[in-house]
Amino acid sequence: MSDLYIPKLVRIEDVVEEAPDVKSFRLVFQDEELRDSFKFETGQFGLYSAFGYGESTFCIASSPTQKGFIQCTFRASGRVTNALSALSIGDTMGFRGPYGNSFPVEEWKGKNMVFIAGGIGLPPVRSVIRYALDRREDFGDITIVYGSKSVADLVYKNELAHWDERADINCIQTVDPGGETEDWKGKVGFVPTVLEEAAPSADNTIAIICGPPIMIKFCLSALDKLGFNDEQVYTTLENKMKCGVGKCGRCNVGDIYVCKEGPVYSAAEVKKMYDDF
Repeated sequence: MSDLYIPKLVRIEDVVEEAPDVKSFRLVFQDEELRDSFKFETGQFGLYSAFGYGESTFCIASSPTQKGFIQCTFRASGRVTNALSALSIGDTMGFRGPYGNSFPVEEWKGKNMVFIAGGIGLPPVRSVIRYALDRREDFGDITIVYGSKSVADLVYKNELAHWDERADINCIQTVDPGGETEDWKGKVGFVPTVLEEAAPSADNTIAIICGPPIMIKFCLSALDKLGFNDEQVYTTLENKMKCGVGKCGRCNVGDIYVCKEGPVYSAAEVKKMYDDF
């Protein structure tokens, strides 16, 4: 690829304030031909640039079933993401990608789906959720277990409300103890505990997890108790991504270069990384 390091220009078409310091951008390629031809798969990621500041890595939060645009969601937590957060509708930024492997969604047709996410870990899972909902006839029961530190920290609040209203989705929202408000109608408890209480059936089911490493570890343990085997459980380590192509070496977990091999892994692969996680 001769243009491996050259960002494509994208225009910010919409901005949503998701949570404190968390925003979602709807991005459209300025090149109309690229806008029509661009393809990616669920779970892949990109590098997003604020000119003069650098680029930062996060997932493509939209689904390949949605054409003509891509979406990203990020927290302003450093030099680049703060610069990105300062951009507005109509501004131009850069995008490189897509990079990485993907969730094997075609293999999951006819399966029940359990989506488990914590905090800013929902955007990578959202791509698969939207895919499954846009192909609803291809999947069985759908359960979503999502939690954050507080009600304010929940992302995609409008979308969560829509999922909660749908009769064909079991959407369970939770916040950490002390993070609830007077009008909070969801659960109070940590995601792994709420997952175990919900007790989704492991029969003919795929589970997808994304969140802080400690949450992933405890959710894997909860899924073990519920009868899920390692081949039924997947996660994405997109927060480990750096340059996108395995050149800078900062994505390594032990001897694994996540940029080259990930970000999507089965539970069996993740458990091998525990000591270096």
